[in-house]
Amino acid sequence: MPTAATLLRQARTRAGLSQRALAKRAGTSQSVIARIEAGLTSPTWDTLERLLAAANYEVSAQVEPRVVVGSHMLEDVLRILQMTPEQRLEEVRNVSRFLHEVRRG
Repeated sequence: MPTAATLLRQARTRAGLSQRALAKRAGTSQSVIARIEAGLTSPTWDTLERLLAAANYEVSAQVEPRVVVGSHMLEDVLRILQMTPEQRLEEVRNVSRFLHEVRRG
């Protein structure tokens, strides 16, 4: 997963902007851009959105489950197979609600 430093640097260079030009567009100083791109500071989500927007980019995120060998999630297979169809639907509904809430922020 790319870092905020990488995302900002790529957006800025693809937009053909210097650090100073991006800073001016975003209403901040060039040193802020430099510190973020160098990985010396980590911007908040809002700050990253604002800086990327100044370069005509937007940021988005999604949550996806990771499959890990030896994961405890594999232990759930037996439990899920023992569920009734109604219980499985309820499980899916709960996960769907959770993901919906995560996406809403």
